[in-house]
Amino acid sequence: MDFALTPAQQELQTAAIRFAQDELSDDLAARDEQSVFWHEGWKRCAQFGVQGLPIAPEHGGGGCDLVTTIAVMEGLGYGCRDQGLLFSINAHMWTNSIPIQRFGSDEQKRKYLPRLCDGSLIGANGASEPESGSDVYAMRTRAVRDGDDYVINGTKMFVTNGQIADVIVAYATINPEWGAAGITGFIIEKGFPGVHAGKALHKMGLRTSPMSELIFDNCRVPVANRLGREGRGVDVFNCSMEWERSCILATCLGTMRRQLEQCLAYARTRKQFGQPIGRYQSVSNKIVDMKLRLETARMLVYQIGWMRQNGKAADLEAAMAKLYTSESFVQSCLDAVQIHGGYGYMAEFPFERELRDAVGSTIYSGTSEIQRNIIAKRLGL
Repeated sequence: MDFALTPAQQELQTAAIRFAQDELSDDLAARDEQSVFWHEGWKRCAQFGVQGLPIAPEHGGGGCDLVTTIAVMEGLGYGCRDQGLLFSINAHMWTNSIPIQRFGSDEQKRKYLPRLCDGSLIGANGASEPESGSDVYAMRTRAVRDGDDYVINGTKMFVTNGQIADVIVAYATINPEWGAAGITGFIIEKGFPGVHAGKALHKMGLRTSPMSELIFDNCRVPVANRLGREGRGVDVFNCSMEWERSCILATCLGTMRRQLEQCLAYARTRKQFGQPIGRYQSVSNKIVDMKLRLETARMLVYQIGWMRQNGKAADLEAAMAKLYTSESFVQSCLDAVQIHGGYGYMAEFPFERELRDAVGSTIYSGTSEIQRNIIAKRLGL
């Protein structure tokens, strides 16, 4: 297995870094403090082709394979400090565009994918509910067939892009007694009657990525907007989660790489007691651990791309990559703060914000505890 980037992939990653450094540098501190989503940054990413990376060219996308997509997202994480913006893009791609591409009808693909790729539509995912977070298949949102429509009632919680989304891939049960076999996917437009976004949810981190409740109150959804057949929602949801767990932390790899470089430069130049702090084992060991975490996480994430491109199932590997990379990201952020001391703790430097952002990575796309459950199950436990 050779996970080295090809010259073309390396060129794309370098271009993504340069684009992010040149076009995605703004007053992030103010937007983070005020929890403001950056629409202009979203448009610039769409113009660069980010939102359409994994989507087929005939539907307006770039047609990139998974390894290439991961490489570009890693480059964006290195060059862009706005993890919230990147998180919103990830949610848009993996839990909205990909399910439509994989399970949508030809008409659905023609209607939605081109505009999801060019950034004129923003996508969201409605799965978690107030009483069913990790236990997603215990959802209470109900869909009842009524002629050429379904009438949907229920509430979705922790919806990334909820207040700004134009298109939501949401899940409801057609019969609660059927359990997982009753779950069905739907493509719901914000303009459909009965769709309401709740108030913004204020988060510890990723504040530039809006999150809210979504309420469906006798929401009428045309049968033509059902995503796949009735009862296939589990397949749709599992597909989106495998893609998300495979790719959503690629941007974190880029941030971890940038943090490592910054810590190395600081440890070489910052002097205490007459010598650079990097000469002290307590500091150098932290930097060594950051390097080990980065390289190990990189191998886990890129392995998924290699496996998927070679037709291999990667649900176990996706869970391992999600678990290890997210927890490594948090620890490396803590180390970066510690290495920079009082400066690392100050809001004017990026490390405290990146630490707040990193904590969310152990929760979204399935908590660390859920990933451990998945891995244990795949091991036959």
